[in-house]
Amino acid sequence: MSEADLNQLVGEALSRGDLDAKTLEALASQLVWRIGRTSDDGPVVVRVGFATSAGLFGDLPRLKNATDQELGDAAKEGNVRVEWVGQRSS
Repeated sequence: MSEADLNQLVGEALSRGDLDAKTLEALASQLVWRIGRTSDDGPVVVRVGFATSAGLFGDLPRLKNATDQELGDAAKEGNVRVEWVGQRSS
């Protein structure tokens, strides 16, 4: 997957979540995330939360590694689920 394709897919995902790249960049240093699958045939899961919630990631089911090809295919197919870990700021 080319960088341009990836940027387009990220932009589309952000707009579905009412976020923009500028907001994401401002938050990036305060966020932690994990990417993988809970099962071989399940969607790619992106877990994201504030760094203060990092300990909560260990309480969730473990994610299996996904290859770059699997990530790209899932993004193209819209087979990606985003999970927020911890409390959201108001």
